[in-house]
Amino acid sequence: MNKDFISIHDLSLYDFHEILDLTVKMKANPRSYRKALKNNALAMIFQKPSLRTRMTFEVGMLELGGHAIYMSPSDGQVGVRESFYDVGKNLERWVQGIMIRTFAQQNILDLAAAVKIPVINALSDLLHPCQAMADFFTLKEKVGALSKLNLAYVGDGNNVCHSLMLAGAKAGTAMSVATPAGYEPKPEIVRLAEADGRETGFSLTLTDDPGKAVARADAVYTDVWASMGQEAEKTERARIFAPFQVNRDLMAQAKKGALFMHCLPAHRGDEVTDEVIDSPVSIVFDQAENRLHVQKVIMLLLMGHKEKNG
Repeated sequence: MNKDFISIHDLSLYDFHEILDLTVKMKANPRSYRKALKNNALAMIFQKPSLRTRMTFEVGMLELGGHAIYMSPSDGQVGVRESFYDVGKNLERWVQGIMIRTFAQQNILDLAAAVKIPVINALSDLLHPCQAMADFFTLKEKVGALSKLNLAYVGDGNNVCHSLMLAGAKAGTAMSVATPAGYEPKPEIVRLAEADGRETGFSLTLTDDPGKAVARADAVYTDVWASMGQEAEKTERARIFAPFQVNRDLMAQAKKGALFMHCLPAHRGDEVTDEVIDSPVSIVFDQAENRLHVQKVIMLLLMGHKEKNG
């Protein structure tokens, strides 16, 4: 792999499938990897709060024999009190890797350019690659061949949508994205996904019709309508996105038994109804669990360099 894990676009097809395949092994036999990152420390820079990101990285390092150090938004005030460059140059003297959850994608790029140790993108306003890798691992577990999968995404063309498209391109998945006009995924990410998918058979359909998007779907994915930093738009977005709610009627238009997916946290009653997220086809907590397993593999490949089998 490259030095850093910043975007799924940066992964080769080998890297993409190596992460998924090694996750199968590590999840099945975690004890074999319990000393894989012994004496390694991961600095975790949080400019946005999170339940799943903090717990899965911190527990993941613990299970690999290493240690994670949480840096809250007030710790160092990265980008305010000190530049990302200066913070990075300090951290690389003390730790073996950096995980960052931030707003601007450029913050991650600047940090990665400043340091020689690995940097992991745990979320930016543009991308959420750890989440998408966990999602595709979950689909691999539940459905099997990713190249035969039809995935529908309904809602805001946001960072999760972007990374799902890039992962789908690597997997050769058929993907449909339904968004309201003006809330489509960014054209530059669409172009990257289509370029990445030329050799895998990836297909992408963009539409403003949720029913059309889910018509052949094996899985239906949604996310919150207003992400962190968009709270002022919440009322307006609720009005615009109301027809894009994933409810029983919309799921009925997908394939029989189609799975429901969400990266969490969910705003129940907005983008998804209780009867869908709590139904037998919902795999949202499997996705959340698999963040742990996939991120352990990413950390191992970046910080440990070699697969540890004993």
